[in-house]
Amino acid sequence: MTAPPRYEYVKLADAIAAEIAAGKLPQGAALPGERAMTELYGVSIGTVRRAVVELRKRGLVATLPAKGTYVIGTPESPADPGSGD
Repeated sequence: MTAPPRYEYVKLADAIAAEIAAGKLPQGAALPGERAMTELYGVSIGTVRRAVVELRKRGLVATLPAKGTYVIGTPESPADPGSGD
């Protein structure tokens, strides 16, 4: 059985979430503008916009009108199954 195809905006959101988790985009950092992200990631502006919406749903970024989009959280790591707490 094959996995369903992942949408481009989900792939982009996952890539940005990974950058946040790795500390490349620390809390409080501004994401590049939409046009810059289209060039940086080689995707359409619609894909960038949907990816930002996905990141907002995940609680990782917040968008301030006329200011930009900023990192406000980090992806939660899976709980350590051996912790016993």
